[in-house]
Amino acid sequence: MPTPLAPPRPTLPARLRRAAVESVSGLPRQFWWLWTSTLINRLGAFVATFLALYLTVERGYSASYAGLVGALYGLGGVLSSVGAGVLTDRLGRRPTMLIAQLSTAASVALLGFMTDPVAIAAVACVVGMASNASRPAVQAMMADIVAPEDRVRAFALNYWAINLGFAVSSTAAGLIAQHGYLALFLGEATLVLACALVVFRKLPETRPGGGHDAAGAPGGPAPAAVSLRTVLRDGRFMTVVGLNLLLALLFQQAYVSMPVSMGQDGFSSADFGMVIAVNGILIVLLQIPVTRFIEHRSPAMLLVGSALLAGYGFGLTALAGSVAMYAVAVAVWTLGEIINSPTQMGLVVRLSPVHGRGRYQGMYALSWSIASLTAPLLGGTVIDHYGANALWAGCAAVGTVAAAGYGLLLRRLPGQEPHTTRRVSAPAENPSNPAPGAATLPACPPGKRPSSACPAGPRTSSPTPSPTPVPTNDAARAVRSR
Repeated sequence: MPTPLAPPRPTLPARLRRAAVESVSGLPRQFWWLWTSTLINRLGAFVATFLALYLTVERGYSASYAGLVGALYGLGGVLSSVGAGVLTDRLGRRPTMLIAQLSTAASVALLGFMTDPVAIAAVACVVGMASNASRPAVQAMMADIVAPEDRVRAFALNYWAINLGFAVSSTAAGLIAQHGYLALFLGEATLVLACALVVFRKLPETRPGGGHDAAGAPGGPAPAAVSLRTVLRDGRFMTVVGLNLLLALLFQQAYVSMPVSMGQDGFSSADFGMVIAVNGILIVLLQIPVTRFIEHRSPAMLLVGSALLAGYGFGLTALAGSVAMYAVAVAVWTLGEIINSPTQMGLVVRLSPVHGRGRYQGMYALSWSIASLTAPLLGGTVIDHYGANALWAGCAAVGTVAAAGYGLLLRRLPGQEPHTTRRVSAPAENPSNPAPGAATLPACPPGKRPSSACPAGPRTSSPTPSPTPVPTNDAARAVRSR
């Protein structure tokens, strides 16, 4: 009897189409509306990118004044990060986003009409506060509506939208500015209002209510109170925030210290534009395929690797003597950024109690705001006193310290942090065969890939049987005891 022929192997275009479909399938509709609002918001991110040029070229102010306004913009983000996190938990995700977006639209439009230097500085600080206030709410809502096993992929898609929007807005802003900078301010205000409209019409509130059981039904025990003191006393989480601050300080050097260093080496602004474009192009091209490769792997391994890539990528800048070598250095730390962003955000959600997600996300966002405020000062001081090569060597050292910190901190993460799974049904209540949720079950054996049937950490079962599997998100995960 002849041997049956093996089915033909799919062609490369067919495999790419299948990979693309798998990358975006299985996510809830609410996620895609949230993703759309993020994209619209970033498409209109004109002002922060061109604020320094507007102040020096259009208004004729000094570079020192432009730097002061930029610092006040960053200070506004620092002030709003924690407060927005509290509002996210108290008022809800949707109201916080709407307040932030409407405030951003109004303050950005107002900034375009300001002429007095004191008024410009004050309104710029308000713009910084408003534009950063929606971050904790967006991240908390995304964690609410996306199943745990899909979160890394969801955060990666959202990060991809941020960078795609930024790439388009940066190009468009240069063309719009030719017709007057006021058009930039009014254009951003209009797009932020469009983003708020999407949130208002398409996104329901997802904040978990008190007194719900594991399925989200009324009658369960009230969750433990979560305050800012709770967040600050969570040693593991605050260590993650500190390590993220180190990496954020590295990534901020790309937009502050690297152009200064290239200028000292005799390169032009056009050369810097070509080099930094590598970052955006690689994120748009590689974020989704890289995430498919990493989404089920150990967060500890990925964060250690991303920290080393970031540190030594910036360290390579010390050896750069050509545009091509600068581009290679950018490619190395960009790969670290691609790996770090979704993995870090997934870890933050994993370490956050459900009813405190806003506060935890606010504290995480604070690390980025502090980095954007302090990185220009640190980078400029080191270059002025010790030279650019000392800064890049220091970046390599900081990346190594962060990698060691992640390795030590997350060694026992699967065994110590609960990993939320979807409810598993049982045919009947039987003491010899307890229903899922009644007792703690062992985690996956070493070497076995985690799945919904075999979570990465300990799993619990529900005392209430169900005749069929009921898919739920983890919006009622119990708060970790402290």
